[in-house]
Amino acid sequence: MNLTQYVDQLRQELAVAAEAGGDEARALAERLTAPLESAARLTLLNALSAAAEEITGELVPGSVDLRLRGLDPEFVVTLPPSAEPFDAQAEYEALMSPPPAPAPPPAPEAGDDGGTARINLRLPAHVKARVEEAANRDGLSVNAWLVRAVSGALDQPDGGRAARAAGRRETQGFGGGFTGWVR
Repeated sequence: MNLTQYVDQLRQELAVAAEAGGDEARALAERLTAPLESAARLTLLNALSAAAEEITGELVPGSVDLRLRGLDPEFVVTLPPSAEPFDAQAEYEALMSPPPAPAPPPAPEAGDDGGTARINLRLPAHVKARVEEAANRDGLSVNAWLVRAVSGALDQPDGGRAARAAGRRETQGFGGGFTGWVR
């Protein structure tokens, strides 16, 4: 059943309840249907989002993401890596290949508050595609990959300032630039 069907069911149940109250209650129910429909959708989406967050906490390193397709939500599940059957040829090839590059540092544990914060991030389409590719390559959800990347940048001894300064120099071309506040 999709979200629209749940909201329609709520609307029908409100109409049935209003029938018991007579004409005045029926008219009131008709006037309240549209505002209640929006509130019901938002409440259901909030409940689904909270459920996805709870499940993700239990599924680490996997994740569950809630996405909207039109008016209907859908869950996207990224399962944790599972044990695979032994493959002698693959094992041999792995032993003969050069060692992989060191893995980026894991995301640090949550601070004292243990909570999470929600943030909207708008990326150019080409950057978003690269982030999704990197997350898939690492077997992570996009959210988990971004948390790891941001945490890794912030955990650098200089807080990532050297990398940002190098990026600014590359985009400035010739000549210098200034940063700071001006009055």
